[in-house]
Amino acid sequence: MSILPDKAAFADFREQCLSTDNWSNKYDKQGMQVWVEGSPASKGNNVPKVHKIKCKMTISDVSAATMYDVLHDGSYRKTWDPAMLDSFDIARLSANADVGYYSWICTKPIKNRDVVSLRSWQVTDDEYIIINFSVKHPKYPPRSDLVRAISILTGYFVKPTGPNSCTFIYLSQADPKASTVFAPRVMGRIHKAGRSYPEWKQMNSPEQKPWLYPVQSNLPTMDSRELSIQRADSLENMDESLKVATQDNEDSS
Repeated sequence: MSILPDKAAFADFREQCLSTDNWSNKYDKQGMQVWVEGSPASKGNNVPKVHKIKCKMTISDVSAATMYDVLHDGSYRKTWDPAMLDSFDIARLSANADVGYYSWICTKPIKNRDVVSLRSWQVTDDEYIIINFSVKHPKYPPRSDLVRAISILTGYFVKPTGPNSCTFIYLSQADPKASTVFAPRVMGRIHKAGRSYPEWKQMNSPEQKPWLYPVQSNLPTMDSRELSIQRADSLENMDESLKVATQDNEDSS
């Protein structure tokens, strides 16, 4: 059975991004909102270790298409993501899906993290969606010098509001200690990167956008059935990784 997201998965992600039912607004300043999904009623102090957070940004000076390109362009990320240790695409799974690796710096005493993610995307006339989640890859097992992070669900929803403006939503299923303050900081960094992207891209292979034109991809192909979903309970050393691991870096996928 393929683990590639289908139309229903994209539709469900879109609905989560746009819904306000059972979501609590925790931050609302300067065109930025942070929402946390309500938890089911729990007894005592049994607070769920995982919840969903989403950050919605109203962008008035960058097009949806440009923000979408920024999210995909790994070469450009090296210029604006100060937390990144290493990042590369591993293989192409389909015309709209790939698998990749990303590692990032965490604030001491937290060990640095890495993640192997399956990323899939969908573009329609007026919407862009990217969703990803952690997978096990036979050639990229957890490393002893890094803690393998888990992305249950992370993604972006971008919708134009004009020729040079858009609504930009980031959603992640994350550790509950993730701060509602750092999320706007990370989003602001991506927005700033969006402002500078057209000029940078003009000087760096401007026609090369394999996420829009699959024929341009030079990645080796891989059967998605060689991958399996990475779940936290199958990893060792999880005690350390349940500390505040996200800091400024929850946009790790």
